[in-house]
Amino acid sequence: MSERIAEVRRDTKETQIRVRVNLDGTGQAHLSTGIGFFDHMLDQIARHGLIDLDIDAKGDLHIDGHHTVEDVGITLGMAVAQAIGDKKGITRYGHSYVPLDEALSRVVVDFSGRPGLAMDVKFTAGAIGAFDTQLTYEFFQGFVNHALVSLHVDNLKGHNAHHQCETIFKAFGRALRMAMTPDPRSAGVIPSTKGTL
Repeated sequence: MSERIAEVRRDTKETQIRVRVNLDGTGQAHLSTGIGFFDHMLDQIARHGLIDLDIDAKGDLHIDGHHTVEDVGITLGMAVAQAIGDKKGITRYGHSYVPLDEALSRVVVDFSGRPGLAMDVKFTAGAIGAFDTQLTYEFFQGFVNHALVSLHVDNLKGHNAHHQCETIFKAFGRALRMAMTPDPRSAGVIPSTKGTL
């Protein structure tokens, strides 16, 4: 399997974003979005997904964080899709349950080639620091639309919104890691009876 590295730039009137990923990294992250808690969540993806992740985002934060968070999701999705290539030899499916104190979340992903998001999360607070919890959905919607994955996100338990959100992002990183891992028993094979993903 060749190097799975990609860099994508996406510039609009609302945001200027650069994302670089190495899907076979060690979990190193350099993050600058202007939203501290969001950087903390992106770091969870890198650390638990063992993805080297560089993200530099400048957005219209004087309005709110919506465009920045959504567009980071879009750009990250584009970079992952480019880096993973034709998906030959990958595991394809990944899942993870992650607890943090009283909170527990489950994330399941399929590199299906079809975008789809099913998310069942009832945050107990509207904001965590400067991060609007509603933007969690916007981030993942942007990601799935451009990574072309099916993603199921469920927060099963939790009273503390910080813990709820963190378990989701950690589980997402772990699920990605599982799905993107090469399967030595199907090297060079598309993991689908259709022969394409």
